[in-house]
Amino acid sequence: MFSSNDRLNRAFKKAKKLPLNEASKYVLFSDCHRGDNSFADDFARNRKIYHFALSQYLQKDFTYIELGDGDELWENKFVNIFNANKDVYLLLQKFHQKNTLHFIWGNHDMNYRKPKNVRKNLSYYYDTIDGKEKELLPNASFSEAIRLTQDDGKSIFLLHGHQADWFNYTFWKFSRFLVKVLWRPLQIHGIKDPTSPAQNFKGLIKVERRLENWVKANNNQMIVTGHTHRPRFPSCEELPHFNDGSCVHPRCITGLEIENKEITLIKWHLVTNDNGTMQITRTVLEGPEKITEYL
Repeated sequence: MFSSNDRLNRAFKKAKKLPLNEASKYVLFSDCHRGDNSFADDFARNRKIYHFALSQYLQKDFTYIELGDGDELWENKFVNIFNANKDVYLLLQKFHQKNTLHFIWGNHDMNYRKPKNVRKNLSYYYDTIDGKEKELLPNASFSEAIRLTQDDGKSIFLLHGHQADWFNYTFWKFSRFLVKVLWRPLQIHGIKDPTSPAQNFKGLIKVERRLENWVKANNNQMIVTGHTHRPRFPSCEELPHFNDGSCVHPRCITGLEIENKEITLIKWHLVTNDNGTMQITRTVLEGPEKITEYL
């Protein structure tokens, strides 16, 4: 059986490469867990925040990279996910049409390892308004990992991070069974899924430790992951292991921006103004820091 280091090494060697230079503008989100708008759908409360944030990045010509667990395929059929989030997918379509959309698969959307599943779900959709089948994300592709690479070969390694979580990688089908049959019904009553590192602090620490051991073994290779839902933004003196957090925090979504060769941890959230109106706003949590300090 492969170790987490073996899985991480394989993902690094096979990673898709995208350019990293002064003109690069990337926004990284993960762990959206887009669901069916039921009581068990954690994404539902942040859908409007996510849609607005993405629309701003589209206007500013950012490239969107989703670091896994975008679709909650463990709990839902895709047709139900799409119907609940049609506006989100039509926004993703605009990124796709500009060739500024890249997906990484995680454990909850691991079905997307197979191109036939991607084509089945994302190539076309049925428009209930006019009763016609229309293109959605034709030729969309999913990667296990992506490397944002400079001309000198130095890179930022992007992946979901479940490669360091043996249960949710090697035994993901069994974990999916537990979530779908046991934990999803209980989730409606407020009981959290202990198989998820986001709900299991000891498991989270183990996953982060394995990822950091890999970073140390590979000359402090800069890495960005999701999976644990815990945002991470190390100082320049610490190991360069970043985490973009998730889009299912109780009151916000978090992500990472890369622009002008700088990296910034941000959140988008609702604020109430003095006159009682509410608005969605972007707040900087950490950074910006020069990427060269970490490479």
